[in-house]
Amino acid sequence: MIQMTDIREWRNQEVVDSGGHKIGELESVCVDTTTGEPARATVRVGLSTRHRLVFVPWRGAMVGPGFVRVAHDKKLAKRSPSIGMDGILPFEDEGAVFHHYGLAYAPGANGERQLARR
Repeated sequence: MIQMTDIREWRNQEVVDSGGHKIGELESVCVDTTTGEPARATVRVGLSTRHRLVFVPWRGAMVGPGFVRVAHDKKLAKRSPSIGMDGILPFEDEGAVFHHYGLAYAPGANGERQLARR
């Protein structure tokens, strides 16, 4: 398992899909607020003047020399819900990130967010 402290060292590295196709660059990682474990990567995509961040599930991710490989296809990742480079995912849109990848979503027991960016 990739530890959270190791993830910080991989910021700005290429993120590729399971076929080795570049999706973008790793910007940060969102953790599950219940477990503290990495849950989603935010990946910087787009043209140099029009970047945005997309969300990609972290489960199954592995690192290699100069890249992070995720288990999801580039096309699916690029169509993921996104935010601006300095934006925050609105609470009411959080479920859409999970549903985009066919994953179940439930806010925390007290209604808190399930994801927190690190």
